[in-house]
Amino acid sequence: MSMHISNNYNNYAKSGTSSVKEGNVTTSTVELKTSKPGVTKTEQMKTGYSNVNDYSKYLQEKYSYMNSGTISMQGVPTTVSVSGAFLKTCMKDPEKAKYLEENLAALPDCASYAVSHAQGTLTSISYEIDANGNITGISSGTNDPDGKIARENARRRAKEKKAAEEKAAGRRKEKMAEEEKAVERRAERKAQMEELTEDTYIVSAAGRDVKSVTQNIVAAASGTSLPPGGSFDIKA
Repeated sequence: MSMHISNNYNNYAKSGTSSVKEGNVTTSTVELKTSKPGVTKTEQMKTGYSNVNDYSKYLQEKYSYMNSGTISMQGVPTTVSVSGAFLKTCMKDPEKAKYLEENLAALPDCASYAVSHAQGTLTSISYEIDANGNITGISSGTNDPDGKIARENARRRAKEKKAAEEKAAGRRKEKMAEEEKAVERRAERKAQMEELTEDTYIVSAAGRDVKSVTQNIVAAASGTSLPPGGSFDIKA
């Protein structure tokens, strides 16, 4: 089970700020939106960094889960990734930096909401903010957290596999029995042919007419003598 949700920077609304500049970095006191509708909180926000590494370090001190690989939120493996290109934009643009920090600050509450409202049990959550500030959230979960359904399915598949193997073995056994019977039938036919060959004879006879020749053949085959007066008595 997975869920994919997107949001974008264009939904963000501006609000007033006050700021103090120290070198290149400006510290602003701002009202940040929270995950609760209509509720804001006062925070200090820094912008104006000269490089992304310094800006990322500042953000990670406040939001340790940003670009830190997989961490745990509400007991669920969670990743929060922010594009380096968007960080580069935000470190110079206070309004976009405010948008970024509002969303980063809201993530723990959002993860809590996801866990409490998910169907089944969440197994992972990820949030990604791309180069344009668009936010994509993905969650994965299971309706079988204790593995009971998986174990039942595994047992069922094993049972089906065993039944299929037994059926295949039965078919092989039947085929072998049929082949053995075919061998026996071929042996019987061969023996019959050999017996027929043993009883076969060939005789020949010659004579002056077909009647006497036929009589000679029959007599030779039967082991009898030629009956007298049996020829046509036809002279050539």
